Amino acid sequence: MRIATWNINGIKARLEILLTWLAQEKPHIVVLQEIKSVDEAFPRAEIEALGYNVETHGQKSWNGVAILSLLPFDEVWRGLPGDESDEQARLIEGVFSVESGVVRVCGIYLPNGNPVDSEKFPYKLGWMRRLESFVEGRLALEEPFILLGDFNLIPEPIDAHNAEGWWGDALFRPESLERWRTLVNLGLTDAVRATTSEPSYTFWDFQAGAWRRNAGIRIDHLLLSPQAADRLDGVRVHKEVRGWEKPSDHVPVEGQFSL
Repeated sequence: MRIATWNINGIKARLEILLTWLAQEKPHIVVLQEIKSVDEAFPRAEIEALGYNVETHGQKSWNGVAILSLLPFDEVWRGLPGDESDEQARLIEGVFSVESGVVRVCGIYLPNGNPVDSEKFPYKLGWMRRLESFVEGRLALEEPFILLGDFNLIPEPIDAHNAEGWWGDALFRPESLERWRTLVNLGLTDAVRATTSEPSYTFWDFQAGAWRRNAGIRIDHLLLSPQAADRLDGVRVHKEVRGWEKPSDHVPVEGQFSL
């Protein structure tokens, strides 16, 4: 089974590139971030025409997440619990029946947190603490659980073309990395690092020729429960998509599983 994440950076602007990639690659499940669309305006008909079931958790102009699946949904969960005042659409989870039982796939768009001297950085850290509580509950189920998406976190210096230049940014500073380690140490496996020790960038800024210079960072991650990690066969970063016409600044990251 092939399960992927992709920050699409606006579904209306990237619909054609998404449809092309889905038709070409045919992943079983894809989680999208930054759809930047309310649920009613999401172009589900075009995606459903390719055989996908579609569930969204949208928001006007900002944020928004979705799951596209060739498998039917058993359950759908929207929103991160722990703060009833938080209206930002950043988490969606689907449960699917597979040959081995069930798999739980949770797509997230973790807050960026910049600028760090604004309310956005405490919001990022608070969101991560709430995520830790959520993940603890999911791990207690002892099911294959895949937490994937745009984490807006650079875990290690190897995950940035210019790590020194990123240091101090909300994506790469001590407070953020402490929360990342706490999350992973709950018992999650970083799928990319479990399969390679080489740089595997997933984001190249639109500015300053970042793509041409390969000045990328790795901020799109797949974190796996022990039951999912045991079934991991490989990871593929679809770097080539960044070179397509009118791309997102992120590329799809795919895990292959025996489920």
